[in-house]
Amino acid sequence: MSDRSVRPANESVAETSEGGHEILLAVAGSVAAYKAADLCSQLVQGGHRVTAVLTRSAERFIGVTTFEALTGRPVYTSQWLAREHYRGEHIGLAARAEVYLVAPCSADLLGKFAGGLADDLASLLALTIECPMLVAPAMNRAMWQKPAVQRNVAQLRDDGVQFIGPEEGWQSCRAVGIGRMAEPTAIVEALVARLAEERQSSR
Repeated sequence: MSDRSVRPANESVAETSEGGHEILLAVAGSVAAYKAADLCSQLVQGGHRVTAVLTRSAERFIGVTTFEALTGRPVYTSQWLAREHYRGEHIGLAARAEVYLVAPCSADLLGKFAGGLADDLASLLALTIECPMLVAPAMNRAMWQKPAVQRNVAQLRDDGVQFIGPEEGWQSCRAVGIGRMAEPTAIVEALVARLAEERQSSR
């Protein structure tokens, strides 16, 4: 990605972050996981403090080391291994977060979130956070259009979860349709706008 495409988003974050915010970033298993690294980098460059959570499926697409280097923090892959919070990472990380961002968000995680299931750290956090939750779905166009997925999307929207995308375009399955994860710059802009709204409402 060129400097031209990254800089406006970073400047926007820097202008509105007022010292930065605590961002909890969950990454699900998807080819779009590589975009999460760019997203993470943009957030950090904008002055935010980012903690990354990777699902087991995400680790098949991108490595923990990438996010450790980008965030300068431990990366979390399990609810059972304590790295910082010995009362439970799902408790400690949730208490610290000012926003919970899931990007990319798979159909599997959408289903867990909508049903209140919690069999991994990413889904546990969805139940323990008290901050805004934003998701950027990424999946095959056929998956996105399935009634079950759309029911989950509708439920989550009713629950107050904010969706960013998905977008229409070329997919890794060599099909064209809706299901692509929103571009990192667009996700940053949506996150910044939400943080600004939250700050305004708390005054």
